[in-house]
Amino acid sequence: MAEWGKKKGIDILSTGDWTHPLWLREIRSQLEEKGEGLYKLKSEIRNPKFEKNSNNQNSKAQKESLFLLSTEIASIYKQGEKVRRIHNLVFVPSFETAEKINKELTGRGCNLHSDGRPIIGLTSKDLLETILSIDDRAMLIPCHVWTPHFGIYGSASGFDSLDEAFGEFSKYIYGIETGLSSDPEMNWQMLELKNRSILSFSDAHSPAKMGREATVFELEEPSYENIRKAIMRKTDNRIQKTDGRRTEETDKTENQSSVFSPPRILYTIEFYPEEGKYHFSGHRNCRVVRGPEEIKTEGNMCPVCKRQLTEGVLYRVSQLGNSSLSTISEEKISPNGIKWYTDKAKNHPPYVKLVPLMEIVAEGLEATVASQKVRAMFDSLCEKFGSEIEVLLKTPIDSIRNKIGVKIAEGIEKVREGTIVIDPGYDGEYGHVEIWNHDEARIENKQENEKMQMGLGF
Repeated sequence: MAEWGKKKGIDILSTGDWTHPLWLREIRSQLEEKGEGLYKLKSEIRNPKFEKNSNNQNSKAQKESLFLLSTEIASIYKQGEKVRRIHNLVFVPSFETAEKINKELTGRGCNLHSDGRPIIGLTSKDLLETILSIDDRAMLIPCHVWTPHFGIYGSASGFDSLDEAFGEFSKYIYGIETGLSSDPEMNWQMLELKNRSILSFSDAHSPAKMGREATVFELEEPSYENIRKAIMRKTDNRIQKTDGRRTEETDKTENQSSVFSPPRILYTIEFYPEEGKYHFSGHRNCRVVRGPEEIKTEGNMCPVCKRQLTEGVLYRVSQLGNSSLSTISEEKISPNGIKWYTDKAKNHPPYVKLVPLMEIVAEGLEATVASQKVRAMFDSLCEKFGSEIEVLLKTPIDSIRNKIGVKIAEGIEKVREGTIVIDPGYDGEYGHVEIWNHDEARIENKQENEKMQMGLGF
């Protein structure tokens, strides 16, 4: 994880799964505290070979990967005559707190040995109350909140609001995690999220998928408490405000002074939500997929199996969101050609949507993501330019073109501009990205739309 974190350009990783006794033992054996609430690899665990640069010299400028203790817990319970299946993230500042929570959960009959993400019978509210009673600096973050079957807002087993889910403890929910099938703009439509942080994490089940989404913090010093304050949107005991005007900061964030005092969330890196597995409604086995407008006209019953379609995230947002907030997003292009999305109301930080570098390389080489030549090209890009995030966000296109080639540089440029096409994912099926070979189809669609508008008198 530490090696891939450096390759990806991630400074702080979450350990995951400290509720599992064997993994907690593994974490303890390999990590030591670096600063308050953050951990680093022990010196005897580090891989010296990986810490050398292309000239086989130790790279002192390269940051070491830090770890924050986190776990994901699945709560399955009945509330309001409905079975709820909710996934929540729990962050803690120390091993001691993690062990106390594990002991308490075990005492309540939870089988923590069953899985890395244990299934417990506690409600989300009871889980939050439990962890706060042990350590009030612990945080619970509802994750992939719109996922139909396991999100707090999910259509199949979720709730219509945080108050409904957490009751009087909802005031301790300082932020939510968007999930791959939604982006911040979709979450900005929820009034109850106006003063809460919109977080993005990679939800990685393998090292190669780390960093496909990320939250970028501005911290005077890396520590658990500073991260907590940023998520709580507090700076010097004041409610933190964000400024959507600052999109150019993303080019040289570390060199620019902040208008507001740290700690704070600077911006988030997003998966294109269309590429997520639950963006549209549909049935994977029946090969039926529908967007929100089609649901309104054709209904949500599958024409093949005659059962209700799995409702997609986009449709669910249209049900719960405030339509008056659907136009508060503003697009801006930074000097290096990256499209940034800002909140005109200035309640939330900006964000950028990217396609993972391996997917860009795979399409450019007309190969699979798992192929050896794609991996070799990915490694070459990361080695030459520092990391995947450096390549996707900061490296001049001319440099990529000169050192790697025209095709890959063109693909990265298209992703930065957003001039790509994605067939939306649905019912557990990832969306399909097309970076090249779609321009002709886009022109035909544009011409067709213009004809329709003329026919309607616009």
